[in-house]
Amino acid sequence: MSVFSRRALLSMPLLAFLFAKAPRALAQTAAKVAPPAPGKAALPATTDWRSYAGNPAATRYAALDQINAGNFNDLEVAWRFKPDAFGSNPEYDLECTPLVAKGVMYTTVGTRRDVVALDAATGELLWMHRIDEGERAVKAPRKLSGHGVSYWTDGKQERILYVTIGYQLVALDAKTGLQIPSFGVNGIVDLKLNDDQDIGPLNDDIGLHSTPLVAKDVVIIGAAHTVGNAPKHHANVKGFARGFDVHTGKRLWIFHTIPKKGEFGYDTWLDGTDQIGNAGVWAQISADEDLNLVYLPVELPTGDYNGGFRRGPGLFGESIVAVDLHTGVRRWHFQTVHHGLWDFDIPCAPMLMDIPVDGKMVKALAQPTKQSFLYVLNRETGQPIWPIVEKPVPQGDVPGEWYSPTQPFPSKPPPFDLQGISENDLINFTPALRAEAVALTKNYRMGPLFTPSSVWSEDGTWGTLVGPNATGGANWPGGSYDPDTHTLYIYSKTEADVASSVKATSDRSDFDYVNSRGFPPPGQRPKPRGAFRPGVLQVQGLPLLKPPYGRITAIDLTKGEIAWQIAHGETPDEIKNHPALKGMTIPRTGRPGLLGTLTTKSLVICGEGGFFTTPNGKRGAMLRAYDKATGIEKGAVYIPAPQSGGLITYMQGGAQYLAVAVSGGNYSGEIIAFRLPKA
Repeated sequence: MSVFSRRALLSMPLLAFLFAKAPRALAQTAAKVAPPAPGKAALPATTDWRSYAGNPAATRYAALDQINAGNFNDLEVAWRFKPDAFGSNPEYDLECTPLVAKGVMYTTVGTRRDVVALDAATGELLWMHRIDEGERAVKAPRKLSGHGVSYWTDGKQERILYVTIGYQLVALDAKTGLQIPSFGVNGIVDLKLNDDQDIGPLNDDIGLHSTPLVAKDVVIIGAAHTVGNAPKHHANVKGFARGFDVHTGKRLWIFHTIPKKGEFGYDTWLDGTDQIGNAGVWAQISADEDLNLVYLPVELPTGDYNGGFRRGPGLFGESIVAVDLHTGVRRWHFQTVHHGLWDFDIPCAPMLMDIPVDGKMVKALAQPTKQSFLYVLNRETGQPIWPIVEKPVPQGDVPGEWYSPTQPFPSKPPPFDLQGISENDLINFTPALRAEAVALTKNYRMGPLFTPSSVWSEDGTWGTLVGPNATGGANWPGGSYDPDTHTLYIYSKTEADVASSVKATSDRSDFDYVNSRGFPPPGQRPKPRGAFRPGVLQVQGLPLLKPPYGRITAIDLTKGEIAWQIAHGETPDEIKNHPALKGMTIPRTGRPGLLGTLTTKSLVICGEGGFFTTPNGKRGAMLRAYDKATGIEKGAVYIPAPQSGGLITYMQGGAQYLAVAVSGGNYSGEIIAFRLPKA
């Protein structure tokens, strides 16, 4: 393990070459911008972005408007940072959300998850930190650079904290990048230890790609596991959540997301909890420091599509759990899915806000979900702001499975994306395409939200069509919230998937059945039925479902209503150029992706997922800005690849910057910072 200052870096041939290639202009301090217009209040010269979503409340909002509807199209690239040399190979899925504090940007980059400090005005590399974890990282379930770092200061000390690929918590001096000797063992806490279970150093399935949450002097850490379509073992590692002292690294508390015998919630597991794993908190976490509450979005237990070893509702799977910041003691919980069988684990941090309800302000929490519901609760008590009703849901027929008779449905707000799949949701560009789509669906079951998986059969059903699919709806980037208008903004995508249960072989899994996503059991060749093949949800190469494929929804939390909804993202080239659609005018379809919005004083900003060809022939995507009151597009600037990390904004030297990580396809990761032209 080693850390290098800028001086040491310049002595290294490769990095010296990188510095030499950087444009000279990027090494200069940002010039002052023009003064504010008469009658308009001046913005602060410096505004930081010190937390993953801007603050512990996860609202991703900044009261800045130097960049606004009138000038968004004038944005220029201020600097760009291409971390191809960090790690053994370039990274093509850069999901980081950088932080900015006191003029310095901090983030993780590269396939080894190195930490870098950059000049926030120029992108100049100030220091880097790396740990080579060897085999421990190779066998980890959550690789690459992850979602970033966390920042803490008491006004004197400044620390950067992150979790390595091999599941170790590291504390660095923010000024130098050196490990803090008094934290853990020489700056490192091994998270596979002191976890109330035995975890092997190499092979056991646990890690984390999200950032720690720092609230007051407590660092809160979750856990993530391998994606569970076909989990190897039902008795996987348990994903307990823990709090650590930011000064020493000492464990302060642990919360058992899968209760032990005698603990609250244990009786919701009809077969006990000894042989069940997962239920980690892989998503970001939020906190209310005034209430001393931490809000844990817990995923489902093993496995994602089969619960034969975990009969019963299974607390705290797929639950929002509020725990005491200093003790980890449960204050309240709300389960969004009982005995989940759809991989609808809670993907992002609960968003905290104060909203007017019946004439008085209420401390609220809003949780976006993969199933496209927004669960709005009182964050002090966990009680719903608007009624959440238990409704009967379809039951399945997989042998040995247990099905919850009901699921919780919010009465407000309405769903922000597709739920369940019916013929009305199928592609409808032309009657012929619609007819082909209807014929394709005859090979599957369809039904409303929470229709469970069906057993794959060569002569019968190939499975159940599921919408939203396993990645949402909403996902890990979360949404943003405007405190001035009490409006929440959320990006979501519309894609179909298949949940099909096949008999598992003993070498693949110790579950009786696993999800094959529409394909036949191992060793059995997929036999087409006419033009259709198992697991392929396309009609002549087009998506099975009608657009929009990606959308942004504005939700008015004063009423629990949708204020507006738009298709977000340019129409894909394969639709624009499809021969069956030649001569047709297709409205913008939006694009699927894993995207998060950013809200400023006047705009909602979001990059696109996927690539398309711009009118001038460039391949890439766009960073788009919308009027936050109406959803009308106000500007768009080119980015060379899809948005793959969280958008941030900050003021540095009197100038407002927008920064975002982009990557995808054959375009390796890059952080790009935009600003207005210098006056």
